[in-house]
Amino acid sequence: MRVIPVLDLMRGRAVWAVRGVREAYRPARSTLVPGDGDALALARAFHDALRCEELYVADLDAIGGGAPQHDLLRTLSVMGMSLLVDAGVVTLRDARSAAAAGAARVVVGLETLDSFRALATIVEALGPGRVMFSLDLREGEPVVPRTWSGGRAPLTLAGDAVRAGVGAVLVLDLARVGTGAGVDLGLLSAVRDAHPGLELLAGGGVGSSGDLERMAAVGCDAVLVASALHDGRLDAESLDVARGAGARRRRHEKDSR
Repeated sequence: MRVIPVLDLMRGRAVWAVRGVREAYRPARSTLVPGDGDALALARAFHDALRCEELYVADLDAIGGGAPQHDLLRTLSVMGMSLLVDAGVVTLRDARSAAAAGAARVVVGLETLDSFRALATIVEALGPGRVMFSLDLREGEPVVPRTWSGGRAPLTLAGDAVRAGVGAVLVLDLARVGTGAGVDLGLLSAVRDAHPGLELLAGGGVGSSGDLERMAAVGCDAVLVASALHDGRLDAESLDVARGAGARRRRHEKDSR
């Protein structure tokens, strides 16, 4: 199982995200680097100290309707990690702009999604390997744009994304971000059972090595972590253990077939 650190960006600074209440976010103070909110220093520490090869970047300015932070993204893109970028993508033009600025994979979030038809258009243009759907939740309930009508269950929405052509789905509960409360293992297990070949990622609430082990056990391919890295609850050793657990699960699945 891959462990992917998260860099939440707001006005050029790295911020500490808690419960999805963005107006209350403050510059990130991390045990990994001195000072507060230095996005580039944090990215280097994720790569050098924690040996992470991927970085999830949430451009909170763009997600909130502002201008994307493409200059900072370009700088991050040459630091040695593959970037998974949520920049509030709505249209194909948005997706192409994020890719051109350095996103190895463009994240299309439910929160800003116009329609699954639009998602299918983005996947067709960029390819399924370069597009990830983020199933954005708040306390288990889907976070859908105001223009949408009718409620849909999380598992149904994951299926809609798969039918739109994505090869990867991220299950992200914003209300759990920064809490260490753990993730919804039942939902993760249900998504895995419904879509065995899907690349499954999860985030929001990861706070311990035990969380990592349980997520590996239900079939997660990757997990997003931020707060537990900043405050030292998870370190390079615990991340290596999680990677090993994922490798053992894959070997077991291969042997079972």
